Amino acid sequence: MKKSIVGLTSMLLSAVLVMSACGGGKAAEQGSEAAGEQKDLTELTVVLPVAGSIPKDMQQVEEAINKITAEKIQAKVKFEHISVGDWEQQTNLMFASDEKMDLLYLSGYNFSNIVAKGQLKPLDQLLEQHGQGIADALGKDYLQATRIGGEIYGTPTVRDLAASYGLTMSKELVDKYKIDVASIKTLDDVEAVLRKVKEGEGPTMTPLVTGAAGQSFRENYVNYDSLNDTIGILPNYDNGLKIVNYYETKEYADFVKKIRGWYQDGLIPQDMATTQATRFDMIKAGKAFAYMAMQKPGFAESEKKLSGLELVTAELVPPVATTSTVTGAMWGIPVNSENPEKAMEFLNLMYTDKDIVNLYDWGIEGAHYVKVDGFDNVIDYPEGVDYNSVGYKMPLGWLFGNQFLSYVMNGDDPEIWSKMDEFNKSSKRSKAMGFLFDASPVKTEYAAVSNVITQYKMPLETGSVDPEEILPEFISKLKSAGIDKIIAEKQKQLDEWAKTNGVK
Repeated sequence: MKKSIVGLTSMLLSAVLVMSACGGGKAAEQGSEAAGEQKDLTELTVVLPVAGSIPKDMQQVEEAINKITAEKIQAKVKFEHISVGDWEQQTNLMFASDEKMDLLYLSGYNFSNIVAKGQLKPLDQLLEQHGQGIADALGKDYLQATRIGGEIYGTPTVRDLAASYGLTMSKELVDKYKIDVASIKTLDDVEAVLRKVKEGEGPTMTPLVTGAAGQSFRENYVNYDSLNDTIGILPNYDNGLKIVNYYETKEYADFVKKIRGWYQDGLIPQDMATTQATRFDMIKAGKAFAYMAMQKPGFAESEKKLSGLELVTAELVPPVATTSTVTGAMWGIPVNSENPEKAMEFLNLMYTDKDIVNLYDWGIEGAHYVKVDGFDNVIDYPEGVDYNSVGYKMPLGWLFGNQFLSYVMNGDDPEIWSKMDEFNKSSKRSKAMGFLFDASPVKTEYAAVSNVITQYKMPLETGSVDPEEILPEFISKLKSAGIDKIIAEKQKQLDEWAKTNGVK
């Protein structure tokens, strides 16, 4: 395993060396003072994942950020990037060897386990003393979603903190068949549109595909709080905090029955449960018209960038914030940190300092981007530079603190962040937002139930099998594997969480 460690070269130290080389009483005196200031800077290590290679100009960007941090918080930062594929193993090793870590990227899937191991510092006091800008930028209710055992252990990044679900369609076919997108509100409306396109395009068209290979239709049509795993859910994001087995509900039976009907009528590909073909490839080939997906402001534009297709969207499920949507990307202070106060000061800058945010997101103005005339927040590549040749690209704005401070690349909606802010503020909150289930008391049953779901989910939720026959078999196997025991444990933990947090 090799981890990518970004080297650090200090601009301040370079200035000191130049002045020292020049000699002279006053210059030497100033150099001595600068050296003293440099020596007093607290060194912080920020650990975060990266999907590709480290940009060749990363060191220049790091130095530019450190000019700001030296002045504002008397600290310098080293970014330690770890490959996504190596992330879990490498961070576990860093904890085990007590390696220097001052800030650590966190994701919701293993957040409660890291807290349970005692690997993160509680943040309430640090936030109050050095992180007020975080609470102001994020909103106090979203910040509460990371509270475990009465303490906050992570700060969610400012991005899309809720999720809506809807239908994404080929604009070409929407225009061709004069489809009223605003009228598509329910699955029955979706069906009517699919039948219209199928009838017009002929037998080679199977108009609806899933959002990605390996996904089912149910995963992108969600009107309940999955409580992170769908093994015991909260209907309508409330249900008086009473958890149910979703697979036994009438809603689930009705859904898989409807999907089965679409499958039988040729509205869904026959190999949907196993195909590796992408939604974009099928639409481009004229074999598909639409797919269901999790959505947010700017979704159609971002999908167009990925596919080159003109797309339009219809919202089927309005935005809702759950623990999963909020905790998808967070930051915490590891117990390894010897300078938690200074770490919080830098974290606060990640949420409040526009210059630092845009240095990390886009690089150095003039070298890696230029402002577009007439806009304060819209940028483009410098002349003679494009996406492939630019010396710095780190498309991780959603990960690095406050994305709403980030510039917008030319061609994207200049108002995207104000729209995203309104999306977050207008979203419904699940009554269980902030609850995290600890499956360790039922880990044997949890593994067994997860295996059963893996076996039955795709065939049932892509219409590939008859639910009249297969759904009872699925439910029976879930019960044999121990799903009722898991739900009872989850209900117990949810009740305790609600009591602790005053949720009724």
